[in-house]
Amino acid sequence: MKTPRLLDGRLKLRHLVLLDALLRQGSVVGAAAQLHVTQPVATRGLHELEEILGVTLFDRGPRGITPTVYGAAFAEHARAVLAQLTEAGRHIVELADAERGTVIVGTHLAGSNVLLPRAITRIKRDRPYLTVIVREAAPEPLLVELVAGRVDMIVGRLTAASDEQIERRKLYDEFVDLIVRSSHPLAGRTRIDPAELGEYPWILPGAETVLRRELEEFFARNGIPLPANRVETTSFLTVRELLLENDVIAALPSLIARDEPELSRLDVSLEQIGHSVGLTLPARTLSPSAEALIDSLASVAAEMAGEEHR
Repeated sequence: MKTPRLLDGRLKLRHLVLLDALLRQGSVVGAAAQLHVTQPVATRGLHELEEILGVTLFDRGPRGITPTVYGAAFAEHARAVLAQLTEAGRHIVELADAERGTVIVGTHLAGSNVLLPRAITRIKRDRPYLTVIVREAAPEPLLVELVAGRVDMIVGRLTAASDEQIERRKLYDEFVDLIVRSSHPLAGRTRIDPAELGEYPWILPGAETVLRRELEEFFARNGIPLPANRVETTSFLTVRELLLENDVIAALPSLIARDEPELSRLDVSLEQIGHSVGLTLPARTLSPSAEALIDSLASVAAEMAGEEHR
């Protein structure tokens, strides 16, 4: 197979945009709707792209389309190109008006309650017209958004090493505690029998998270069945309201309950559950605004580490 000639003028940006839409929607109809074009136009664009590359990018089925090995491989490069162009446009805007700009931050539970709000507060003092957009989601969807250039950085738990596409930068270590409301029957007690924990409803993170797997291992070690009465969420606002209104138990980063007088930490050791909190960054040049927020996050994290040792 000859190497495709991608710079001879046939490959257009619209082909890359279409490929991204097809991957996100899983159907030609869905991609056409997302791009506000007709289905024949989207189908023709896909055929053009497959002809340029000389391979089949998607397998067609009754329930939609799925990427072939060629489609998945080319999509990585296509999304990187789109991400770089998006970043280039924002960079130009920021150079034209250094006081303005936009940073899009993805976050999940760890880091979202203290680190990120403090860092945003700090940077807004110096750059009040900087727009910070925070998107909360599970780790895997956020990684897809990061690689595609729709998110500048992710603040949260680090669960893997850096690679060619992703840089992971540790900011501090954080422990996990079992948290309840202050009026919970177990609050303030010492020497709690782990078996008692199974008698109450729980708030658990989603099944796709590392913390969920660690909690399931904790249950197994202590002979506790997976709670049948449970809510699964990683939204801190939802978790907090459920904790305050019910006798539920939640496993949360230790910093969350430290400054919450209405919440209490249970006297149950979770020594084997802890993690590093930090930044997950794309392997591309970031805008000046994104770099400024990174500096603010690092500064706040250093102060938080100092607080933990006092």
